[in-house]
Amino acid sequence: MKLNMNDLIIKKRDGGKLTKEEIRAFVSGYTQGEIPDYQASALLMAIFFRHMDDEETLALTEAMKNSGDTVDLSTIKGIKVDKHSTGGVGDKLTLIVGPLAASCGVPIAKMSGRGLGFTGGTVDKLESIPGFNTTLEPEDFYRQVNEIGIALIGQSGHIAPADKKIYALRDVTGTVENLSLIASSIMSKKLAAGSDAILLDVKCGEGAFMETEEDAAALAEIMCRIGTGAGKRTVAMVTDMNQPLGYAVGNALEVIEAIETLKGRGPADIENLSLTLAGMMIYLGGKAGTPGEGRMIAEHALRSGVALAKLRTLIARQGGNPDVIDDYDLFGTAKKAVEVRSEYTGYVQLIEAREIGRASQSTGAGRAEKDDPIDFNAGILLARKVGDRVRKGDLLATCYSADAAKAKAAAKAVDDAILIGKEKPAEQVLIKRTIGA
Repeated sequence: MKLNMNDLIIKKRDGGKLTKEEIRAFVSGYTQGEIPDYQASALLMAIFFRHMDDEETLALTEAMKNSGDTVDLSTIKGIKVDKHSTGGVGDKLTLIVGPLAASCGVPIAKMSGRGLGFTGGTVDKLESIPGFNTTLEPEDFYRQVNEIGIALIGQSGHIAPADKKIYALRDVTGTVENLSLIASSIMSKKLAAGSDAILLDVKCGEGAFMETEEDAAALAEIMCRIGTGAGKRTVAMVTDMNQPLGYAVGNALEVIEAIETLKGRGPADIENLSLTLAGMMIYLGGKAGTPGEGRMIAEHALRSGVALAKLRTLIARQGGNPDVIDDYDLFGTAKKAVEVRSEYTGYVQLIEAREIGRASQSTGAGRAEKDDPIDFNAGILLARKVGDRVRKGDLLATCYSADAAKAKAAAKAVDDAILIGKEKPAEQVLIKRTIGA
C-alpha cells in the first residue's frame, strides 16, 4: 500500500488504531530506508504516549519478524522449546536449563545474543569455553539438534533486521519504555527463531529492565498474548533480579558456576530456578503431564548426571574442549584479583544487582559498545547472598581483571553495592508468578 506517513503519525497521535497494512508498510518502508528517521521517530513517540492494543502489537511483531530471515525447524523431530530471559546479572541459566531439558528429550535449537552494558550475553559465555564455535550453518544446526538434542549458536544478523533498526532509533529518542514496543521487539526475534513453544523468564527488580513485579507481569502478559496469537504455546515466569543470580558475574566464572550446578553443587537460587524453568520446558515439550512432573524429571536428570553429560557432548560437538568440565584451569585465569571484605558485623541487607553488573562490566567482562573486546576471565565472584551473616573482615567478593586499576575500582564499586545491617532481612521470593501456563 502507498503510505502517507504524515497521516499515519496524526492518526496515532490522536489515539487512532493502526491497521495491519499500515503497520506492515511502516516497518517495511523504514527498514528499506524509504521513511526518514524524523518521521519514524514521530510515529514511535505517538505510539509511546497513545499505546497499541493487542492487535496492533501482534501486527508490529509479525511485521518485524517477517522483515528478515525466519528459521524453519520443521526438519527437527519433536516439539521444539525456546527460552528467553529479559536479561539480568549473573544469568547463566541457558547453560543449565538447555542441557537439562535436552537430556529429557526436548529438542533445544537455540539462538542467543551477546552482552551489552551490565547484562551478560550467552554467546560470550559460550565463547569463553576454549574452541567453542557459536556459528553453525543451518543444515549443521538442524542436524546437530536431531542427533544430540541441542545446539546453542549466535543469532543471525538477518533475524528481524527491522527490530534492530527501530530499536536503535528508540534508544536515542526516549521511546524505549513502552510495553508494546518492548514486547514486539523481543517476540519478533523469538517467533523468527522457529520453535513450537516459548518460555519467557521475565526479570523484575533493581537489576532488571522492569523494576517492579507489576510492570514485569504486564510485559509478560503482553508477550504471552503475542505468542499465543502467533500460534505458539507461550508461558512466562516473573522472577527476582534484586540481587545477582548465583555468585558468579562474568563469562568464564559463570560457565564454571553452570557446570557446578549440573554437578549438583550449584547455588541454591540457581538450582531452584533452573529446575523450575527446565521443568516447564519439559512440560511444554510434551515430555511431562504437568510442570511439577517436568521439574521432577529435570531433577532426576540433574542428580543422575545425564544433564552434565549432555553439556559435555554439546561442548565437544561445537568444537569446544570438554575437559573444561573437569579442569577449570583450562579457562585461564585473570592476572589481577582484589578482595572485598566486610567492614562490619551483621547481615547482608542488600546486594545491588545493577551496580554489581556495572562493576563486572568495568573489569573487562562486559561491553560499553557492541564491538568492544571481552576479557573472558574478568568479572566478580561474590562470597555472600542477601540474608547471610557476616563478621568484620569476612570475604564479600573478589574482583578479577587483567588490569590492576580496573580490579581495584571494581572492588570499590562492589563494596558500595553491598549493605550490611544489624537485622536479618526478610527472605526474597525468587519465582514471583507464572503467566500463561
